[in-house]
Amino acid sequence: MNATVLRAGWTRGTIELRQSFTNGADLVSHLLWPVLMLVALWFLRDREFGDSGLALGTLALPSILGMNIAMGMLSMSQHLTADREDGTLLRARAVPDGMRGYLVGKVVSVGGGLLADLAILMIPGLLIIDGLRPGGAGSWLTLGWVLVLGLVATLPAGAALGSLFSGARGQGLVQLLVLGVISISGVFYPITSLPGWVQGVAQVFPVYWLGLGTRSALLPDTAAAVEIDGSWRHLETVGVLGLWAVAGLVVAPLVLRRMARRESGSSVAERRERALQRVR
Repeated sequence: MNATVLRAGWTRGTIELRQSFTNGADLVSHLLWPVLMLVALWFLRDREFGDSGLALGTLALPSILGMNIAMGMLSMSQHLTADREDGTLLRARAVPDGMRGYLVGKVVSVGGGLLADLAILMIPGLLIIDGLRPGGAGSWLTLGWVLVLGLVATLPAGAALGSLFSGARGQGLVQLLVLGVISISGVFYPITSLPGWVQGVAQVFPVYWLGLGTRSALLPDTAAAVEIDGSWRHLETVGVLGLWAVAGLVVAPLVLRRMARRESGSSVAERRERALQRVR
């Protein structure tokens, strides 16, 4: 991938990101989820988990930050499906290196939006939730590598899902799968309270490891007692997220190229006609 493609993708991505914060509907979507999560954290702030001495809100806030990054899979998939429906992907394919520039642009816009949502949730969350320790340089360094590795692990996976599933029905299935994984990943309640086989399934996916990584960055070391094996397992976090990143970076371009080859003006027109018939 040459510098021209990266520059074009960066320009496209920053324009889309800026538009998402100047468009009313997009701005509401950026604010709604963090606000809902802050309300949930407010009600969990005084409820303790067992005899650990830790409030559920304290445990949940870092987990939700990790979950937000994992939601990049869903955002990327939805963007790809929408652009496939309206012909944006077909237009991108028509120019040299257009698909590569398009993918870089989507990574920039979706990743930038996720980081902005993260700040919207994190800054007030640190003020209303007690027991967090985000002050040391080591905490911020850990949070940084977890978030970067998490984005690399999830955004290509989302691109692959968006290429495999088209239309509203396909996106409904993707949402169901992602929400199902989130529900068993210890986001709102420690995973050690779940059955052993559920813990094993959750550890296959990046959502749990993103939550574990952000908890290790923002919680005191004593909080590791409620985790599996009583430790933060940084090496395992790097390993699992790294495997997802490598798999996504290998598979996503192949699936995208295959999908792009099948796109044509007639297929876009056919999908548009079906959409109009549903409206009628």
